[in-house]
Amino acid sequence: MSYGGPPQQPPYGGGYPPPNQGGYGQQYPQQQGNWGPPPPQQHGNWGAPPGGPPPQQGGWGPPPGPPQQGGWGPPPGGPPPQQGGWGPPPGAPPQWQQGPPQQQGGYPPPQQGGYGPPAQPSPGYDPRAVAQGDASRDADALRAAMKGFGTDEKALIRILSKPDPLQIALLRNTYNTRLRRNLEADIKSETSKYFCDGLVAIVQGPLGHDVHEVNRSIKGIGTKESVLNDVLIGRSNADMRAIKQAYQETFRKSLESEVKGDLSMKTEQLFGLIMAATRAEESAPIDHNQIDRDVQDLHRAMDARIGTDQITVCSILSQRSDGQVRAIAHHWKQKYHSDMEKVVDSEFSGHMKDALLLMVRRATDRAMSDALQLEEAMAGMGTKDNLLVARIVRLHWNRQHMDQVKRAYQHRFKKDLIQRVKGEISGDYENLMVACLT
Repeated sequence: MSYGGPPQQPPYGGGYPPPNQGGYGQQYPQQQGNWGPPPPQQHGNWGAPPGGPPPQQGGWGPPPGPPQQGGWGPPPGGPPPQQGGWGPPPGAPPQWQQGPPQQQGGYPPPQQGGYGPPAQPSPGYDPRAVAQGDASRDADALRAAMKGFGTDEKALIRILSKPDPLQIALLRNTYNTRLRRNLEADIKSETSKYFCDGLVAIVQGPLGHDVHEVNRSIKGIGTKESVLNDVLIGRSNADMRAIKQAYQETFRKSLESEVKGDLSMKTEQLFGLIMAATRAEESAPIDHNQIDRDVQDLHRAMDARIGTDQITVCSILSQRSDGQVRAIAHHWKQKYHSDMEKVVDSEFSGHMKDALLLMVRRATDRAMSDALQLEEAMAGMGTKDNLLVARIVRLHWNRQHMDQVKRAYQHRFKKDLIQRVKGEISGDYENLMVACLT
């Protein structure tokens, strides 16, 4: 569904096409006077420095100090491209360069109807993508905000809440190499609680934050299922491969073995399918004959029998592209005059139900799914702050999609998302989350 115009790039961590691909879905009206086009990002001091690039940005190896940012060293096949040129002045659209996709083990064979070129990683999910610009003044301003007696929280929020994924990587690397310090470690020593968590999530970047979130979800007693679902469900094959590689390099353990070891029985099989990164690509055209077969197979597995054939349902929903799942849900409604999501809700329980429902919701209407998840983190007794921080930070990486989510939230709950957040949290934590949503 589109809430006032489709995003120009896939929402972060998704890799799915604009919601109305294939003609499925409905239009929601833009809220009068509320959510116009997002303002151009202002990155302050990202212009060209006099005299050419500063020496501290000549390389893209790991910064000094402990590997806080996901452990990305040089990618296989040679060093990443050096920053030979400097980008446009402040206020211009962010630029990035993208190398060819990694061929680790090759791309998976095409799925049913899954032919078509594989998607590139989302911005921030390829360590070889290079931001253009000079972040030295912002790096110095960050250090000044944390140096000496007291911390300038307003400066931290102002500088860190606006860069896109590639610019935050440039800023982080500039800070670490120019000042011979570690930005994440400095933030942890100077801030606290959920304000600290939000700043750290931003500084880690989308990929680094994802791998740390998955690790947090499986550490200790019990698996934090919502966190695991948030990170792994609905990912493009390229992003899933990036997450698996980053997890291995950061924690020296296989993501698959860590996750599977923490789940049980058929839920383990479901997440094995999810992490295999063998979904049909979004570039694949919709094969209506295959969609009809999938709908019939799903109906036989759920509605047309006593008990549920869980593996069939898991296999179909986890291996189809978001566009194909949208088509399946649409065709189900036409064929059986019922809502497939409601059938899944009635046929499954526990973690598997939550995972399958999120698959369907993210595929059929990602903006509304994200809006519902934000409300879920705030509803009821007490705010689920860890979820709220992670979901807002993950959302803020794509400002155009975030604008869609704001309109979806207004449409569903008849209230303004930012005002809702302000009513739940306070202090520097509130100011950071509002800055991310603005």
